[in-house]
Amino acid sequence: MKLFSIFLIAFSFNITAFAQLSKTEKKIAQSVDAHQKEALHLLEEVVNINSGSMNFEGVYKVSQIFKAQLDALGFQTRWVDGKPFGRSGHLVAEHKGKANGKTLLLIGHLDTVFELSSPFQKFTFVNDSTITGPGVGDMKGGDVVIIEALRSLKEVGLLSTMNIIVVMTGDEELSGKPLSLARHDLIEAAKAADIAIGFEDGAGDPRTAVISRRSSSNWSLKISGVPAHSSQIFTEKIGAGAIYEAARIINSFYETLSTEPNLTFNPGVILGGNSVNHEKEMDGGTAYGKGNIVAKEVVVTGDIRAMSPEQLKKTQETMLAIVSQHRPMTQAEITFGEGYPPLAPTEGNKLLLSQFNQVSKDLGYGEVVAVHPRKAGAADISFTAEYVEMAIDGLGLRSTGGHTVNEAADPRSISMQAKRAAILFYRLTQQKISTGK
Repeated sequence: MKLFSIFLIAFSFNITAFAQLSKTEKKIAQSVDAHQKEALHLLEEVVNINSGSMNFEGVYKVSQIFKAQLDALGFQTRWVDGKPFGRSGHLVAEHKGKANGKTLLLIGHLDTVFELSSPFQKFTFVNDSTITGPGVGDMKGGDVVIIEALRSLKEVGLLSTMNIIVVMTGDEELSGKPLSLARHDLIEAAKAADIAIGFEDGAGDPRTAVISRRSSSNWSLKISGVPAHSSQIFTEKIGAGAIYEAARIINSFYETLSTEPNLTFNPGVILGGNSVNHEKEMDGGTAYGKGNIVAKEVVVTGDIRAMSPEQLKKTQETMLAIVSQHRPMTQAEITFGEGYPPLAPTEGNKLLLSQFNQVSKDLGYGEVVAVHPRKAGAADISFTAEYVEMAIDGLGLRSTGGHTVNEAADPRSISMQAKRAAILFYRLTQQKISTGK
């Protein structure tokens, strides 16, 4: 079973390019290579522990394995209990080096989409280019890359000078509520950091990285009309009914906003009739009505994905204005829920990508380009956007089939990504990089 088309050059050093590395950087790369078996064993161990977002015990068990790794590297680790936001919790680790050095925030997550009820539970080694299992790509593979990059820096004697915070959340796939509590520790870490680096698998292609992610937030539209016999619709006393008003609003959203670049707003659920029972937790429900009754109620729920805070604000204002223009004898209101903020493609993020791209080329792995934001969903790194100078994500494994029972990854990319990450960390903490701010 061949799931990946990979050129050999992507996984072997080009001698000429390798010469572009300093003596210290060559030692970092050699250290990563020396621990490939241990890295794969670590990944197998954590993948074989179910850590679906709602399996609190499993998430905690995975966290303790990574905690032991980080403890051994000299980090001060702590477990953030998730009870206040209805989830297992988060692992936070901090390493202090230079008092005036750049602080790096490394972001992973412990949970997967595969709960205990899933048939997809075990790590399988298919061949030297393919492993399968829940989380091999999204994103226990990325967590292992973090550990292996830090291990190599420790072994070469460089970690002691570095300021690094690691946050591995336990609810990235199904966030706890309220988000203000669920992401409190990540945001506090971002406030203390200068640079944020995420290890999601991104597009699953190490030739790409993520410098921008769209927001992800929800909206809820409630509409009421005057119920009556259908023969009376459009009369002065009865008006248009709730369903006609819902149709006007949703169609106006489309006509007004659908051409905005990188903006999407999806009405995912609609319930309408003489009575509506909306089950908020499941975002579904039931509705009762008849063709000869003017609809009394409609509920519509959906999401918005925007490229920047400004675009999100403008979209919400436009939607509010559309909702306020009621058809006769109807009322409507729209509310916007909390969600993941956007990660805009700032100049700092572009500069960080150029640094990572140079590391990749110096290692002989070729060029790295930015993923189009329409191909990058929401992720934890977006919560850092307001606080750090620069951010990049998608430094996880080469992978495919994420969020399905066909999830697979290339184990050789653990070494590749760990080398690139470790040397990036080294360069970022040695150089004075200006973002122009």
